[in-house]
Amino acid sequence: MLMRFSWVFVIACALSSPAWADKDQLAIEEFRAAGAGSYIDAAYGFAIFPSIGKVGLLVGGAQGKGTVYQEGNLIGRATMTQLSLGLQFGGQVYKQIIFFEDARAMREFTSGNFEFGGQAAAIALNSGASAEVSTGGGARTSVTAGNGEVTEVDSYGFVDGMSVFTLSQGGFMFEVSLGGQKFSYQPK
Repeated sequence: MLMRFSWVFVIACALSSPAWADKDQLAIEEFRAAGAGSYIDAAYGFAIFPSIGKVGLLVGGAQGKGTVYQEGNLIGRATMTQLSLGLQFGGQVYKQIIFFEDARAMREFTSGNFEFGGQAAAIALNSGASAEVSTGGGARTSVTAGNGEVTEVDSYGFVDGMSVFTLSQGGFMFEVSLGGQKFSYQPK
């Protein structure tokens, strides 16, 4: 029963959003306002998922559709799916953006099927968050989320050429993980 309610919640949230292009621009502006603007301006490219629905009760799943941009130009569409087992409960809707540091990282993502490994981590932002990227070539950068948590990342905030940010839209989910996220990509 809870699973049905959770799926209805996720579908209702997804259907209440405006058209695709508008959803992308709104999500980009929300990430910019939450502190990821320097990434948006400096990254080689990014994949934006304006709405990902996630539900779980021991077995969990998530899915979302997004678009991929290279140097500011739309180059294709992507779909994210995730299946997880373990301690989890609830339903959640969130936005996700994946920044690509260079052409190599973008090629890896757009090669057809890409999957985050278990070591992948996302920086959870909210409207009170700030993300500062060093342009001085420093060795480490701190990113401070709205809840006060500080995450240390490499000199420009990328791990293996990618940086991931999430922004909650609503719901409650006891479990946060990128491990097991799989992406499919279709060129424009």
